[in-house]
Amino acid sequence: MKQAAGPRPWTFYVFASFFALFVLFLYGPMTVIYILSFQGPTGGLTFPMTGFSFLWFHALVTAERVGDIGGSFQRSIVLAVIVAVLTVVLSVAAGLAFRRRFPGSGVVFYLAIASLIMPGLFVGLGIAVGFQLLGLDIDWYTSALGAQLTWTLPYGLLIMFAVLGRFNRAYEEAATDLGATPWQRMREVVLPILLPGIIGVALFGFTLSYDEFPRTVLTAGTRNTLPLEIWAMTTNVTSPALFAVGTVTTIVSFIAIGAGLISIAVIQRRRTRGTGQPM
Repeated sequence: MKQAAGPRPWTFYVFASFFALFVLFLYGPMTVIYILSFQGPTGGLTFPMTGFSFLWFHALVTAERVGDIGGSFQRSIVLAVIVAVLTVVLSVAAGLAFRRRFPGSGVVFYLAIASLIMPGLFVGLGIAVGFQLLGLDIDWYTSALGAQLTWTLPYGLLIMFAVLGRFNRAYEEAATDLGATPWQRMREVVLPILLPGIIGVALFGFTLSYDEFPRTVLTAGTRNTLPLEIWAMTTNVTSPALFAVGTVTTIVSFIAIGAGLISIAVIQRRRTRGTGQPM
């Protein structure tokens, strides 16, 4: 017979209350922004709401009330996709290279992740100065791209190290015994097994680039990305359109995260069905 559970200790209620307060502190302000983005035409930046409308979302696609939200959004999406692709390619290549020790591998590794501990603003400043000294144009698809890669690549490399640390090389050996060439082994065995981790790297690269501000503010040139445009809006926009931008950017972030997690879940389910157990 199962014994009846006794009363919960008082520490449970203390920690539960603390966690509830933490969640409220974390998501409360965001929820307020989402609600106020649906203010009526005469609404302001605070409660009470005066009606309900999608006016401020419509204002984002016009240049009458706010800045270049549409253009900055497109630039941020394109830049985030490019950063994600480059982060995946370079991280996977570096992760595979680091499976074997080579002279100077430790120095190369620490140099690769050093930018994580450097202030992003100074990284952007150094890249901007370097481009000026070389006579190159500072723009969102050149200098800003390089600046953001200093932020995303270390994360991608660390993720690939963790993924490859769990990789069973017996699969490669079995493919070699069956006569597979190095390219066939990579295409048919290694990359499919690493695919969930690769999706994770791409997701990190996209989301980190999409909302990156310090490394971009001095390297984007004359055309803003979305975080820079939002920052500019805080100085000249006094309407719920600013909250509408926050709502839209959050939706885009959740769509990207959801797509990545669903892809990983589908891959894992197919593997489980195909092998009877997760690989």
